[in-house]
Amino acid sequence: MPGVNPSGSVSLDCLVSGLPVQEVRQIVARALAEDLGGGDVTTRLTVPESTKARGTFYTKQPLVVAGLPVAAEVFRALQPDYGWDAMTSDGASVPAGQSLARVEGKAATLLSGERVALNFLQRLCGIATLTREFKNQLAGRKAELLDTRKTTPGLRLLEKYAVRMGGGSNHRMRLDDAILIKNNHIAMAGGIRAAIEGVLKQRPSGMTVEVEVRTRGELDEAIACGADIALLDNMTPGEVAECVGFAQGRIVLEVSGGVSLENVRAYAETGVERISVGALTHSAPAADINFLIEPL
Repeated sequence: MPGVNPSGSVSLDCLVSGLPVQEVRQIVARALAEDLGGGDVTTRLTVPESTKARGTFYTKQPLVVAGLPVAAEVFRALQPDYGWDAMTSDGASVPAGQSLARVEGKAATLLSGERVALNFLQRLCGIATLTREFKNQLAGRKAELLDTRKTTPGLRLLEKYAVRMGGGSNHRMRLDDAILIKNNHIAMAGGIRAAIEGVLKQRPSGMTVEVEVRTRGELDEAIACGADIALLDNMTPGEVAECVGFAQGRIVLEVSGGVSLENVRAYAETGVERISVGALTHSAPAADINFLIEPL
């Protein structure tokens, strides 16, 4: 098949940047072990080992592509000398009916890997597509669209990658790469001032201090204590606009909580710098993608 690399030399490195190869291979290995168990009994009993096949992924809806390198890794893990031909690239917007990629190899490889590959593609394309919808609502405004840590356990690396493919930016990847003082930290520390002052005395060099606030009074306290970012939690667009006017650029403001496609534009129009949306990862619907296999 023209364009297909039959040598098995296809790797994540050459397909996309920004995904660590070994971590992705570990995620894929766990997914395959979960699905295959002791082996694909149905395929083993119905399909001769020597049968060759070609499979094509195509979309049944308009979407933003994310996860092609991960799907490729599924088949590489099952058959190192497979062939892979991507018809588009991650981050691209494609119409319904678009072929995304073709894979060629043993029929057993394609049959045993199709569900895992589809699960990754449908999930990641769904996140990228929803992220692009949110991003489009922010056109012409300075607000940066961020994700959260509300991700599927074990899939955070991939889901945050999908957010980037949709045009969003990543908030914290883990608890060790940024300081975010939330309401429970404040309660345990004895108040906003005590929490911020404790952090400022010990924070690692270069780390900004972000603190969650729920009222303009708490915002005033966060500014006075020297926080870098205030997370305006579950405020209405009107309340956020008041905080933007009050802060006068003395602190970076981030909106979080209750943000939807219907109201994200209203939040952006307040002049806030950042908007974080948990729905990008916790509520994105799976994209409608099919995989058709034909014998060679």
